[in-house]
Amino acid sequence: MPSERPFYKKKRFLIPVILLLSVIGLILWYDIDTQVNLPLVDKPLAVYDSVREPNPGFYTCNSSWLQHSTSGLWEMYVTGSPFECGVANGKLSRRLIYEQEDAFVSRIREMIPSDSYLKFLKYFIYWFNRDLDEYVPDEYLQEIYGVSLSASSQYDFIGSGYHRMLNYHSAHDIGHALQDLAMVGCTSFGAWGNSTSDGSLIIGRNFDFYMGEKFAKNKIVCFEKPEKGYPFMMVTWAGMIGSVSGMNLAGLTVTINAAKSEIPMSARTPISILAREILQYAGNIQEAYDIAKKRQTFVSESLLIGSARDQRAAIIEKSPATTALVMSRENHIICTNHFQSDEFRDDPLNRKNIRESASMYRFRRIEQLISKKKPIDVIKAAAILRDQKGWDDRSIGMGNEKAVNQLIAHHSIIFMPGKRLVWVSQGPWQSGSYICYDLNEIFNTFGALKQRTVIEKAGLNIAADSFLGTTEYIKFLQYKIMRDSLQQLMKDYNVGVLNSSFFDEFTEINPDYYEGYALAGDWFMMNKKPGTALDYYRLALKREIPVLAEREKIIRNMSKCIIEIKEPIR
Repeated sequence: MPSERPFYKKKRFLIPVILLLSVIGLILWYDIDTQVNLPLVDKPLAVYDSVREPNPGFYTCNSSWLQHSTSGLWEMYVTGSPFECGVANGKLSRRLIYEQEDAFVSRIREMIPSDSYLKFLKYFIYWFNRDLDEYVPDEYLQEIYGVSLSASSQYDFIGSGYHRMLNYHSAHDIGHALQDLAMVGCTSFGAWGNSTSDGSLIIGRNFDFYMGEKFAKNKIVCFEKPEKGYPFMMVTWAGMIGSVSGMNLAGLTVTINAAKSEIPMSARTPISILAREILQYAGNIQEAYDIAKKRQTFVSESLLIGSARDQRAAIIEKSPATTALVMSRENHIICTNHFQSDEFRDDPLNRKNIRESASMYRFRRIEQLISKKKPIDVIKAAAILRDQKGWDDRSIGMGNEKAVNQLIAHHSIIFMPGKRLVWVSQGPWQSGSYICYDLNEIFNTFGALKQRTVIEKAGLNIAADSFLGTTEYIKFLQYKIMRDSLQQLMKDYNVGVLNSSFFDEFTEINPDYYEGYALAGDWFMMNKKPGTALDYYRLALKREIPVLAEREKIIRNMSKCIIEIKEPIR
């Protein structure tokens, strides 16, 4: 009779089996736990609605429509139940959804070129957002689902269309949790009473959420007439039903500004969904605050609320744990990327953000501009939003994060809530014309359009910035091309292919901006030329550096150069 196997041999056999079963169990558990159930829809027959093109460039789907205006902005009107609005939105903008997702994924690949890390990130985000649908009101889940039916199958390897579209609504939140990547750094303000030319409330904002020029290309000015709540407008992009900038027919405006936040541990209500709910259901500041208090968010954010009924603006500051209301004692209010309320003023994270970021510098620059330009009208509001200078009108270089106008804005917008007027920047950034729309006219006259029609108030448009006709504008475009090429070469560690004349030109076309000198220093440091690198780093330190981390990085690199060339510190 054969002898029994020794126990240690059985154990050696069992360990890989147990590990294999554990991995399979973990995968099954992950797949089950990260599944997102489709919402039950109210009017399912909407899926059969078809798109028609009554005349070139004008598209209809049931009672909704889309047209590409001569200004270059897409104009969309959607109406119906949540699911009907979503289906019409998706079908009308199907091509734009493809382009938008392609631009978004391409930008993510540029930022994270590693396929293995991208896969890890995908699984992490799906795990992180596994309960996201529990924190989004059902009507918005239905609307997102309706849009997702038109999503491309090209990215099904990331997830289903619905899963992707739902997760994309937390992109702003995830982006500002990573704001050291300069994806988010918005500026906004409100003025009323003796701060404006006729006492009317005026709101201005730059939405500096940067995901590349392709992502900002197809801006949509969306006018929505939902079954419940107020009709409203918002500036958005294909596939996005949340709001980042908008005004409703009651004259209430919502714009969002990121604040410094701890790394979130799990998903809650995306800020864009909260802003959309306020836009749709709030008629004054108190109602907006009540809605904000009842929702849990997973990052910190400021929401600037303008109200025609209150004839003023206020800021709702919201973190995962606290909601605060900021009411200014002046006839103006400013919102950048730090908190101002008593509840948050001494918060260590907020104080660190004020000390280390460009937020307070922009805040004070807006204060200075309002003081200089009072009383404010919409033309002066546009001039403030287009301002590229630093404190006391000093030149700090084109593209500097300390400027109100960083030349990266996805869009810029101006509201006159009392008159239901809104001005949307045409692009590039806030330098193109601001196109004017009258919400009363849109919802009372243009809702039932049957053919291509000019719906803007052309006589009220704000002219393009004179900056577009200058050599400085051409230089900035050239600077961006050279910077992107240089960064790609360094990313590929492609050493020795650039000579000093490249860097002479590179720094001369944007001479007051620290970044060109810092990048030149990095290049020469990588190419084992510490003396030249040190010279460029010293020039960078003489410029206005927007964030403390960048200054400290330059100083560390200077120390490495000094050690390498054994040069005494001067």
